[in-house]
Amino acid sequence: MEMTADRVRTLRVATGSERAGVAPRTVWIGRALSALAILFLALDGGVKVLELAPAVEATRGLGFPASAVFGIGLVELACLLVFVVPRSAIVGAVLLTGYLGGAIAANVRQGNPLLSHTLFPIYVAILLWGGLYLRSQRLRIIVALLARETP
Repeated sequence: MEMTADRVRTLRVATGSERAGVAPRTVWIGRALSALAILFLALDGGVKVLELAPAVEATRGLGFPASAVFGIGLVELACLLVFVVPRSAIVGAVLLTGYLGGAIAANVRQGNPLLSHTLFPIYVAILLWGGLYLRSQRLRIIVALLARETP
């Protein structure tokens, strides 16, 4: 990918104020969407790290051993921590997308219901990425740059 002067200038602007050019209302909607996803993932990861009975049973129901519950919860919380830190939120969203993809695969493998179980991680990912897009000028610029690329 060749970097033109306009693209370099755009990238330099992106490293400035995170919310420059984003309406305050849009930022708050993005924060609310992100907060919903963060709360759900923190609760889910916390229950797994504490190895509470519902988490152990649900994880075993997906075909994983009970001994994996703590590690899965720890990975989830670590990815969430990366997402919560503003400077690394995009990397955190990518990590959480991979984590949620694994949840989709586990549900597909078990033949769980499509709308309520299998697609639920996609709903969470939509909250993550939608909230981040609405509150992050950097992500908007990256998406705009990728959209302008021609093959």
